[in-house]
Amino acid sequence: MSEAGKLLFDLTLTDEQALMRETVRKFVDAEVRPFARKYDEAGATPRELWQKTLELGVNAVQIPEEQGGFGSTRSPISNTLLAEDLARGDMSLALSALSTLSFVNCLLDFGNASQKAQLLSACAADGFHPAAVALAEPGTRFDPLKLATTATRATSATGNQGGYVLQGAKTLVAFGPEAEHVLVIARPPHGAPGEAGAFVVPRGQAGVSWSREAFMGLRPAPLHRMQLDGVQVPESARLGGDVPFQLSRLVDLSRIGAAALTVGTCQAVLDYVKSYCNERIAFGEPITNRQSVAFMIADIAIELDALRLLTYRAAARAERGLPFHREAYLARIQAVEKGMKIGTDGVQLLGGHGFIREHMVELWYRNLRAVPLLEGTLCV
Repeated sequence: MSEAGKLLFDLTLTDEQALMRETVRKFVDAEVRPFARKYDEAGATPRELWQKTLELGVNAVQIPEEQGGFGSTRSPISNTLLAEDLARGDMSLALSALSTLSFVNCLLDFGNASQKAQLLSACAADGFHPAAVALAEPGTRFDPLKLATTATRATSATGNQGGYVLQGAKTLVAFGPEAEHVLVIARPPHGAPGEAGAFVVPRGQAGVSWSREAFMGLRPAPLHRMQLDGVQVPESARLGGDVPFQLSRLVDLSRIGAAALTVGTCQAVLDYVKSYCNERIAFGEPITNRQSVAFMIADIAIELDALRLLTYRAAARAERGLPFHREAYLARIQAVEKGMKIGTDGVQLLGGHGFIREHMVELWYRNLRAVPLLEGTLCV
């Protein structure tokens, strides 16, 4: 294929993707949008809702049939669309519901045959089995390629090396102590920037402690801080196989995931303000008759389309096996900058109503504030 051809990407959905989008959107409209405010006020999501997401095949769709899944091809595009559509209902739900999918995707990308056979089967078993990826670390200057959490080779009394000792802290870990497995990303004590390994830590592991985190946004999401104090894991806990773990790939895929969540949330903002401003009458006419209002709504639509296209392009290149680091980075930059602007403009368009909790726009604004922090929380 020519270099020009490699730059193209097709936005036509497959029949399977079109059916998935229709199903997820119906689920969001019936089960998520009407109750998002209630869950935000309570700061929790009922477990029954996680069970309902299983009916969508969220976690099992790409797990091979021999491990109990549906056997669909690993697809960053499909996962991006799924994240977008769930976030249109509520970013908190999307982030939590797709946490196990992130764990599954890392297994598919980097796990060996034994790890896939054991762990994918557990994720595909009947019932809701939460899992998470732990990359983000507390601190204002967190760099995913310069981790503070370390993985040191364990040495037995006989001097033989066996397993690893994990030391450090992680943040924004979905489900916390309820997660059956957490994939902890850590670096060697003297590793170069970007050098890291992924280690599967089971629930109840000695040396792990948890604390629930509270944020301005994402209130219903069960996000926790994970403290690792001399956590010992066996050699088999380190993810690896024919393809070694690539931290840069995980970071780039997570940036696409964060951009997809932003697209869905911004679409909810746009839909709401268009309807509100067309119905809001001031001085005898809809406020959309004022150019300042109409232009602001048009700007939201333009920036959202740009973000969506950047996100889809990055996902398409990832799916085709092409380099996508640049595209993922650009999608993240657009998501951080324009996502926040869309949230702010959405509140502004409602005037005084944007400040009160009667309208959903202030909830979406608070969730969009979290986008810069979502490194490694959703791997598409």
